[in-house]
Amino acid sequence: MTGAAYPTIVALSSAAGRAGVAVVRVSGSQVRFVLETILGTLPKPRLATLSALRDRDGEVIDQGLALYFPGPKSFTGEDVAEFQVHGSRAVLSRLLAALTALPGLRLAEPGEFTRRAFEAGKLDLAAVEGLADLIDSETEWQRRQALRQMEGALGIAAAEWRAALIKAMMLLEAEIDFADEGDVSGPLIAEAVGIARTVLPSLQSALGSFRAGERVREGFVVVLAGPPNAGKSSLLNALARRDVAIVSPIAGTTRDAIEVRLDLDGIPVLLVDTAGLRESADEIEAEGVRRALQRVADADLTLNLRAIDSDPVSLPAGASSLAIATKIDLPGRQVPGEVGVSAQSGAGLGELIALIGARLREMASPEPALLTRERQRIAVGEAVAAILRAEALDQGQPELIAEELRLAARALERLVGRIDVEDVLDSLFSGFCIGK
Repeated sequence: MTGAAYPTIVALSSAAGRAGVAVVRVSGSQVRFVLETILGTLPKPRLATLSALRDRDGEVIDQGLALYFPGPKSFTGEDVAEFQVHGSRAVLSRLLAALTALPGLRLAEPGEFTRRAFEAGKLDLAAVEGLADLIDSETEWQRRQALRQMEGALGIAAAEWRAALIKAMMLLEAEIDFADEGDVSGPLIAEAVGIARTVLPSLQSALGSFRAGERVREGFVVVLAGPPNAGKSSLLNALARRDVAIVSPIAGTTRDAIEVRLDLDGIPVLLVDTAGLRESADEIEAEGVRRALQRVADADLTLNLRAIDSDPVSLPAGASSLAIATKIDLPGRQVPGEVGVSAQSGAGLGELIALIGARLREMASPEPALLTRERQRIAVGEAVAAILRAEALDQGQPELIAEELRLAARALERLVGRIDVEDVLDSLFSGFCIGK
């Protein structure tokens, strides 16, 4: 669509609430009219201009900076204006009321600025997802991974994969269409399959990094497990630095899982406190134990806490775990060689955090992963499967090989949002803030 086909939209792009500075963004065909009305003049492009902002009756709303970004060299590809004003509720309310009172302007919907950028070709779908993740990022690892996505790393890789497949398909078309005319020579089918085969290692490498990429985006799951009164809830509170779980000397206090998100040395972690592991005739406690064992089975890492005068409990086979001695401030509490902590005094917490970080870093790739969402994994997986099917076909069947490579290319087009993405877009943009 062209800019004229869209209504002009306006929204607060900075966080709501009292602040020193707030940013109001406008995008669409009416931006020049908006600037001339609010400022009395059209400022020079990309030059911050200090000016009084007035409503249509000439009353001054605030003194602030105005910037004008003519399309198509703007975030949305349309004419864009930004007003940087004092961040009081009164100023923002008055400015937004003045702007939406102008003909042809309305408040933006969630993610509408970014959607226009996508539809103008400023961002592909993978970059939009990276932008969403960057806005939501809470840790250094999440920031690095999201920034790489937003800057187009996956889109660039997908374009290279697709270009190789298109080249292979062109060779197959030449074989199919012109083989009998003598204008084409050489083993074109074998060459085409060879080109497609060169794409496989990087596609499979991207698939292999998905688990780590997903975990960085959503958080590594670390479960606190052990018998009742092993100090799980106390350790959760100590690591979270606030009272999240109820701490009681009564065994079996925790019945269901308690989750808290943490930034452990830049690593996103979902820390889960679970019910004490023991045999119980109480149906509710027994269900809590069953759920605890399931969380252990699904966890990236389990801290197996040892209770006083007892051994660590047995965990499900295959669980990645660390044996932890708690309450080491008590006499004779720690066994030589164990990792020991005291939630009461804080002893050993720093060493435990460092150890958790080291174990989780072993599970992650050294560089930010290319694939971070299930949608991306499915698309790349479909491309890999199609290429493998093409490899397995008899080279006397160029039409079937070409069809498989076409399916692989279409999967990569879905990856970056060229086709079949309307449902994905509706869900994705609805999660953005209004001004983005």
